[in-house]
Parts: sequence; C-alpha cells; structure tokens
Amino acid sequence: MRAYHVAAPGARAALQTLPRPEPAAGEILVRIEACGLNFADLLMLDGTYQETPEPPFTLGMEVAGTVEAAGPGVTAPAPGTRVAVFCGHGGLAEYGCFPAARAVALPDAMDAVTAAAFQVAYGTSHVALAHRARLAPGERLLVLGAAGGVGLTAVEIGRAMGAEVIACARGAEKLEVARRAGAHHLIPADPERLRAEVRALGGADVVYDPVGGELFEAAFRACRPEARLLPIGFASGEVPRIKANHLLVKNLTVMGVYWGGYMAFRPEVVRESLAELMRWHGEGRLAPHVSHVLPLDRVEEGLALLRERRSTGKVVIRPD
Repeated sequence: MRAYHVAAPGARAALQTLPRPEPAAGEILVRIEACGLNFADLLMLDGTYQETPEPPFTLGMEVAGTVEAAGPGVTAPAPGTRVAVFCGHGGLAEYGCFPAARAVALPDAMDAVTAAAFQVAYGTSHVALAHRARLAPGERLLVLGAAGGVGLTAVEIGRAMGAEVIACARGAEKLEVARRAGAHHLIPADPERLRAEVRALGGADVVYDPVGGELFEAAFRACRPEARLLPIGFASGEVPRIKANHLLVKNLTVMGVYWGGYMAFRPEVVRESLAELMRWHGEGRLAPHVSHVLPLDRVEEGLALLRERRSTGKVVIRPD
C-alpha cells in the first residue's frame, strides 16, 4: 500500500510503498477513503506536536473508510461498516489499523470526505464552546481564524447555539466564507481594528482562538467582564503571554482546550459531543466546508495550503 511516511528519526516524510498492516487485538483494519489534514500534522512533521510518535510512523490524524477486518476480541464495528476514526496518526495511507474503540459508525447520509473533515474540527469547537465555555444564547462570541479548519466550525456552532458571532479572518474572501457560515459581524485580521471594532460592539463574552500572537492580545483587551478565552492553537507561531493582573481586573477566565486529550481521561465527553454533532448534521444544521480534495500523491500540496493559510475550512486527501 502507499503511505505518506516518516521512516526514521530526522528523515523527511515521503510517499512510500509499505506492507498492508494486519489488525492486532482490539484493532480494526480500515480501507481508507479520505483523510482530513490538520494544522497538527504540520507540527508533527516539525516534531513540535505534543503527541508526535517516534518514527517510523505515517502521518494523518482522522480518517473515514470501510472496515475490512477485525482483530482478536473485536465484535464491532463489523467488516463492511463505514466508519470515521480519530487515529492520531496513520491516516495518510490506503489502509490503516486503528483501535476499534475510536471508530464511529457513519450515517448513510454522510460521505467519506465530509466524515474525514468532521471529527477534529467540529469536535474541538463543540467541546470548547459547549463543554468548556458554556456558551449561552445571546452571548457575543469572537472567533479568530474564522475561515480555517476549526475556526469556521466555531462560527457555525456558535450560531447554532444562539450566540452573536464576530468573525475575524484575513481578506475579503475568507470573511465571506465566515459570513456564509453564519457570522453576524466581520472584522479583518488587524489587531488595532479588531480591538476597536469588538469594543464598539460591546465586547466579547467568549473568545475562540486558534491563532495566538497579536490577535489574542487584541481580543483579550476587547473582552467584557467575566469573559472566557479559549486558546485552541497557535497558527501564528507565537504563544501569547497572559497577564494575570488583567485577568484579575476583569474577572476573566482562560480555558485551554485540547480535544484529543479527552480521549485519555474523559472519553465520554468526546462520544457525547460527536453524537450530538452527528444529530445536528443529520438535521441539516451543519454544512461542513472543504475547500480542497486532493489525491494522496499531492499530499504535500495539501499541507502547503495549510502552512501558507491558502485554504478555507478543511483540506481532505483521498488515497484512492
């Protein structure tokens, strides 16, 4: 099978031919039909992601496909079942073996590309907004990086939860994508304009930030008293420094959000969140946005789209 693989420590990831794996106890073998790319894939290539595996490993965090075989002890999902799996790595290949406990059976109405773009982005935003921030109807939600993979889902979910959504993104095209996803207000990604315009609207109750850097600082200063700030990631490359005295003065709360971490200590949070999100998708309340679908031999082009921030929503790779 073909796989986008890191063969050894210090080796460059490349498309290689590898033996097809066999499922071990507790695992399923999946014929992969689509793999969603994430910013964390770039960090993993650089060796800076918090859960970068030791080489050799295959890149790709979330997949959709069909179960081909089950390892010892696995009774479900059965071979032939269409599933999505948050695998952490191993997804940029034609086949992969993954823990059966991480597989989610797909509804007939959800195609593989949509499913591969769904779990991390929607799961992160839903857990952040519903579970961590307890976003309430009528509150004002500020989303940074609002046309990106996770940011766009935060706009959509925030609107579905009854919030007044402010979208901040680079350029008119990306702001238009955020508007179509449900944003009520659009602000270009300029720190001075962001701070001034959010304050003019009355300030933010919740800040969803996958960007970091200067935009976080501007959003921080545009918060209302008792606002909640959600650091999701640092696409700008700059981890912001948070001034505790400013938290004190406005009674602000900063809540870190790492969706994958819940798999280890509270997996029921992820299961319940995904179940609700699947219901919402089935009811037509969510419309996943995939700007690029590319074959496996163009995976480096897909990663470059993320690195250079030229994509909107998700980029998905189809091994077939």
